Amino acid sequence: MSILIPDYIIRATRMTEDELKLAIAIALYKQEKISSGKARAWTGLQVIEFQHELAKRGLCINYDVEDFQADVKTLQSMGLF
Repeated sequence: MSILIPDYIIRATRMTEDELKLAIAIALYKQEKISSGKARAWTGLQVIEFQHELAKRGLCINYDVEDFQADVKTLQSMGLF
Protein backbone atom coordinates (compact mmCIF):
# COMPACT_ATOMS: atom_id res chain seq x y z
CA MET A 1 0.00 0.00 0.00
CA SER A 2 1.25 3.45 -0.83
CA ILE A 3 -0.05 6.73 0.48
CA LEU A 4 0.17 9.87 -1.59
CA ILE A 5 0.75 13.05 0.40
CA PRO A 6 -0.39 16.03 -1.64
CA ASP A 7 2.20 18.72 -2.35
CA TYR A 8 0.09 21.33 -0.54
CA ILE A 9 0.39 19.30 2.67
CA ILE A 10 4.15 19.04 2.28
CA ARG A 11 4.37 22.78 1.55
CA ALA A 12 2.17 23.56 4.58
CA THR A 13 4.58 21.71 6.86
CA ARG A 14 7.54 23.64 5.44
CA MET A 15 9.45 20.36 5.58
CA THR A 16 11.33 18.56 2.88
CA GLU A 17 10.02 15.20 1.78
CA ASP A 18 12.80 13.47 3.76
CA GLU A 19 12.05 15.52 6.89
CA LEU A 20 8.37 14.63 6.66
CA LYS A 21 9.19 10.95 6.14
CA LEU A 22 11.44 11.02 9.23
CA ALA A 23 8.77 12.77 11.30
CA ILE A 24 6.19 10.14 10.32
CA ALA A 25 8.62 7.28 10.98
CA ILE A 26 9.52 8.64 14.42
CA ALA A 27 5.86 9.24 15.30
CA LEU A 28 5.02 5.63 14.39
CA TYR A 29 8.04 4.37 16.32
CA LYS A 30 7.11 6.46 19.36
CA GLN A 31 3.61 4.93 19.30
CA GLU A 32 5.25 1.48 19.04
CA LYS A 33 3.52 0.86 15.71
CA ILE A 34 6.82 0.06 13.95
CA SER A 35 10.25 -1.06 15.12
CA SER A 36 13.36 1.07 14.98
CA GLY A 37 14.63 -1.24 12.24
CA LYS A 38 11.60 -0.60 10.07
CA ALA A 39 11.75 3.14 10.75
CA ARG A 40 15.44 3.19 9.83
CA ALA A 41 14.92 1.10 6.70
CA TRP A 42 12.18 3.41 5.47
CA THR A 43 14.17 6.58 6.15
CA GLY A 44 17.52 5.16 5.05
CA LEU A 45 19.23 6.09 8.31
CA GLN A 46 21.96 4.11 10.03
CA VAL A 47 21.47 3.00 13.65
CA ILE A 48 23.46 5.86 15.17
CA GLU A 49 21.76 8.43 12.91
CA PHE A 50 18.31 7.22 13.96
CA GLN A 51 19.31 7.25 17.63
CA HIS A 52 20.60 10.80 17.19
CA GLU A 53 17.28 11.87 15.66
CA LEU A 54 15.42 10.30 18.60
CA ALA A 55 17.71 12.06 21.09
CA LYS A 56 17.13 15.43 19.37
CA ARG A 57 13.44 14.92 20.11
CA GLY A 58 13.99 13.77 23.70
CA LEU A 59 13.07 10.16 22.88
CA CYS A 60 14.79 6.91 23.81
CA ILE A 61 15.00 3.52 22.16
CA ASN A 62 12.00 1.32 23.04
CA TYR A 63 13.81 -1.39 25.00
CA ASP A 64 12.24 -3.17 27.94
CA VAL A 65 13.05 -6.12 30.21
CA GLU A 66 11.59 -8.61 27.73
CA ASP A 67 13.83 -7.23 24.98
CA PHE A 68 16.83 -7.52 27.30
CA GLN A 69 15.98 -11.10 28.22
CA ALA A 70 15.57 -12.04 24.57
CA ASP A 71 18.96 -10.48 23.78
CA VAL A 72 20.61 -12.40 26.63
CA LYS A 73 19.12 -15.66 25.32
CA THR A 74 20.38 -14.88 21.83
CA LEU A 75 23.88 -14.14 23.12
CA GLN A 76 23.84 -17.30 25.22
CA SER A 77 22.80 -19.42 22.23
CA MET A 78 25.71 -17.93 20.30
CA GLY A 79 28.09 -18.72 23.15
CA LEU A 80 28.85 -15.04 23.67
CA PHE A 81 27.43 -14.69 27.18
